[in-house]
Amino acid sequence: MRPNPLRSKWAAGRPALGSGVSIPSQLVAEAVAANDLDYVVIDCQHGFIGFDDTVRMLAGLNTGGVTPIVRVPELSTANISRVLDAGAMGVIIPMVNSAEEAAAAVSYTRFPPVGVRSIGAGRALITEGADYYQRANEEVACMPMIETMEAIADLDNILSVPGIDVAYVGPSDLAVAMGYQPGTAAQPFLDMLDHIVEACNRHGVRPGIQATPGTAADRVARGFQMVTVVVDLPAFRAALTRGIADAALTDEERTHPALY
Repeated sequence: MRPNPLRSKWAAGRPALGSGVSIPSQLVAEAVAANDLDYVVIDCQHGFIGFDDTVRMLAGLNTGGVTPIVRVPELSTANISRVLDAGAMGVIIPMVNSAEEAAAAVSYTRFPPVGVRSIGAGRALITEGADYYQRANEEVACMPMIETMEAIADLDNILSVPGIDVAYVGPSDLAVAMGYQPGTAAQPFLDMLDHIVEACNRHGVRPGIQATPGTAADRVARGFQMVTVVVDLPAFRAALTRGIADAALTDEERTHPALY
């Protein structure tokens, strides 16, 4: 089995930067991965992506140097084992609210005797080699999401669960849970992000977060070690908006190169 590139990045003490993909297209996944990224998240929670699309997108991502990650719709052994069998090297699990749910997430991502992941002749066995069963427990990353006040209340217990690689913050849901709008820069919300990073550092868990091009640098500066910088659909829309606006400008008025 090939090493998980994310683990090499973390071992070197550098934050990992990635992108999310919500459009069900292998071509889009490959285009996103062609950039200088460490990982790509196939979003099966908020994206419009079925399992057949997921398999094709993973096939596109497996040819590059990025870590292919899938955000599953919910915590279940079926959701997690299927995407791992298909070739994902990391799983983001939404709405993990307790240490018990975090322990279940870890168990579903690991083969026995560590966990309860079922052994089968999946695609990963073909693409990753005959030693997949021996090495997958070390290479696959388990990433429960911290995005509710229930999770915050049980944060230390969640982070104490062995086998959690990343505590991945869902900032929009967390902001709403705190009484703010998504995208808020309210100080109590920023303080909460710092609290999560500090707790992760105490427990030896890497803090991760969904960001935007406008907030990514701040999140890295706060100590997040896995930062999803951009998502395909908003980036596509922004590029279209910029392209349309450029059409009305002269060469002298443009402050950046043409899109193509």
